[in-house]
Amino acid sequence: MPSSKANPNYSRRFFWLATFIVILIGAYTAGWFYLADRVTERVNATIALLNRDGVTAECANPVVRGYPFRLGLYCDSLGYADPARNIVATAGSLVTAAQVYEPMRVIAELRGPLRTTLPGMPPLWLDWDNLRASARLARPLPQFLSVEADAFSGQTDPEDGDPVMLFSANHVEGHLRPNGADLDWAGNFVGLQIDPATVGGRTLPVLGGSGDATLANGVKLVETKASSLRGQSGTIRNLDLSTSPETGVALSGTFSVGADGLLDADLKVSMRDPKGVAAALATAFPEAASQINTGFAGLALLGNAPSMPLKISRGKAVLGFIPLGDIPPLS
Repeated sequence: MPSSKANPNYSRRFFWLATFIVILIGAYTAGWFYLADRVTERVNATIALLNRDGVTAECANPVVRGYPFRLGLYCDSLGYADPARNIVATAGSLVTAAQVYEPMRVIAELRGPLRTTLPGMPPLWLDWDNLRASARLARPLPQFLSVEADAFSGQTDPEDGDPVMLFSANHVEGHLRPNGADLDWAGNFVGLQIDPATVGGRTLPVLGGSGDATLANGVKLVETKASSLRGQSGTIRNLDLSTSPETGVALSGTFSVGADGLLDADLKVSMRDPKGVAAALATAFPEAASQINTGFAGLALLGNAPSMPLKISRGKAVLGFIPLGDIPPLS
């Protein structure tokens, strides 16, 4: 017959196990709220650092939520104003989140609209259905940064009168990542419609596009907050603009910008369905329809997917054997 003395042992073990679990949960909870306080302090310190020399930055009602498994910053709205530089930006609520077990991987959602005022530009109203961003934080730059939005649109935001629609797109996205000292970029957009009023009354087709490029020494360019591409170089693996899956133009090759702003490039221009491209251009530029159709008729003789070299030397561009003119120095 089993001894009844075993029962107290089981009870004691259960008691200590329950006590350990309670202590563990308590320690975890204390740690989570400690981290939440540190995040709140860091946000407030960053905002205080920005709020100087006439600049006003705001994250309205910042609070950290997500217990027990997430740690995220919530702001009711965002705002930034620099009157000296005539820069103003406001946006809706911000929600960020990171898993406790992967704190350097951050995702965020921002509600629109984003209202901006920038030097030399009319006030803009940018809006979207969903804008999501994700990043893996590291120094000096994140290991990657991705932003994507659905139903992205832009219009003017005048103080008086009616707004003017500028563009809308079904989907846009962009991705950045350091690659050693270089900076890789990739992105695409789908269903871009540009309002005729934005381009002088011209009718453009619905556009799609994608790109994949590398900027040499791009990490240093971002770190130093350089505002000029002079002295920079890079590689365009693909830069594509299309009016349909079968019709479009692609560009690839290398480029460099001299200290004087003059561009040098060794590129290849590839075309899909030259007749379709010609039709789109003739619709957008009816005054040059005859020349466009004549020129593209010659390209069509090279097949349905012709390609030609595009050489740019000290700002002078030549497509094949056809001089295209001079490109002004880049700023």
